[in-house]
Amino acid sequence: MTFKNIEIQPWQSHFTLPDQFNMETLLLERHIDNGRGNNIAIYCGDEEITYHQLGELTNKAGNGMTKLGLKPHQRVILLLHDSPTFFSTFLGVMKVGAVPVPINVMATSEDLAYFINDSKAAFVVVEQELLNKLEPILEDCPELQKVVVKGSTAGHTSFEEMIQIASSKLSVYPTKQNDQSYWLYTSGTTGQPKGVVHLHRDLAYAVEPWGHNVVGFTPEDTVYCISRLFFSYGLNNGLYLPLYYGGSVILTEDRPLPENITKILKRYRPTLFFSVPTSYGQLLNYLEEKKIDLDLNSLRHCMSAGEALPAPLYERWLNRFGIEILDGIGSSEVGWVYIANRPGKVKKKSCGTPLPGYKVEVRDEDGNKLSNGEEGELWVSSNTLASCYWNKPDKTADTFQDGWMKTGDRIRVDKKGYVYYAGRSDDALKVGGIWVSPLEVEEALLEHTAVAECAVVPQKDEMGLIKPKAFVNLKNGYEQNEAFIAELKAFVKQRLAPYKYPRWVEIVEEIPKTSTGKIQRYMLRKRVD
Repeated sequence: MTFKNIEIQPWQSHFTLPDQFNMETLLLERHIDNGRGNNIAIYCGDEEITYHQLGELTNKAGNGMTKLGLKPHQRVILLLHDSPTFFSTFLGVMKVGAVPVPINVMATSEDLAYFINDSKAAFVVVEQELLNKLEPILEDCPELQKVVVKGSTAGHTSFEEMIQIASSKLSVYPTKQNDQSYWLYTSGTTGQPKGVVHLHRDLAYAVEPWGHNVVGFTPEDTVYCISRLFFSYGLNNGLYLPLYYGGSVILTEDRPLPENITKILKRYRPTLFFSVPTSYGQLLNYLEEKKIDLDLNSLRHCMSAGEALPAPLYERWLNRFGIEILDGIGSSEVGWVYIANRPGKVKKKSCGTPLPGYKVEVRDEDGNKLSNGEEGELWVSSNTLASCYWNKPDKTADTFQDGWMKTGDRIRVDKKGYVYYAGRSDDALKVGGIWVSPLEVEEALLEHTAVAECAVVPQKDEMGLIKPKAFVNLKNGYEQNEAFIAELKAFVKQRLAPYKYPRWVEIVEEIPKTSTGKIQRYMLRKRVD
């Protein structure tokens, strides 16, 4: 199956997929078939990988694993850093009809045993440096057939040797559009992680509503996303988005520290930058403390998701660089960002408006639709929703109902359709019977000149009633004392309704975060339990 008759610009706003469809065809085959094989797909260190080269690497990976016994519809765990190897393995597995399952490289041995056994993975492709976490649990994974190692093999199959002898020619396996395409595991902050199952059709309907309507993506665009490819945010914006449009992406194995981000932005001069609020704040603090003048004139747009973007942070970035940060809401289950601000139409504190192809409702605890201005739970409906949580029928039935997904996000919508995020249902606080968004309290704290970062969680007072507690990281040059704590509390009281101010403020050296800089409030909740 080829797509020589479908061109990338202008793209069709609506299209019907054939029953026989493999998403890899849109991401890779289409560009090679249409003469774009010499375009750069990946920048990684000093490497520049063209679409033609990526196609050959993909074919070799697919052929190599097929020769080792991989069969269509089997799952393959990817425990890989962001690199051309990740791309070629992910696409090669998909092209032969199997299902890639990227896993966080920071997973423990116990985590890996769960992921392998829960997914019934047949193969694991792993970095040599991570093999020491995998080997201790191999005897506990009876259905695992092969371990393929990138680097020194230590007795396992060598990825390099596998592709060296594999053919660079490979036909696309005739999957159906409703066959499984890829999985992602959720973070599992409550209970065991859930395998989110996506079909080949899902992302075909998800990429363009954002790419076309928000940033007007073109083949000349170069993406830099700080989120790793094993996260939905990273996989979508770092692989699906650039490959769908025939653009390019910058990959690095370095941690997304401010100094590393600065080097990448200077060296490659991307046109689109994807980050998260915490990382934007860290980058601004770093540039200010080091007195670095960073030229971002190459950037057309900056994007944010993962957590709500505080207004003070948005204003700091805009004032320094003159570039709007386009905030949005997405999820692994929906497949992409589906509510977003548009260039020139940003509303501070808002996540924007729903994208074409998505229906959004605000509902109460009983599932009844609420009116504009009322706060409730966000429900979404689209062609992009995951088919299920693997092996968790009860959770699937509770989350996916009659073509809608109950997201667990709390929002309100104003009269013009702009969405305002109020936190997760399990993050929101009910103080005196009234919902309090931790994000609202955090925004107020961030307006104080001494506050670098903060996070607000619920804590019980002496009567067992829930009140807000703030964990605060201070900027250099500020010291804590009782008078300063009282000042912070009063500062919030002046800006918000009195019941919203933090009853406790704890000064900490750092706020716990994921590898992409997203605040881990559940870790802080454990400290107050």
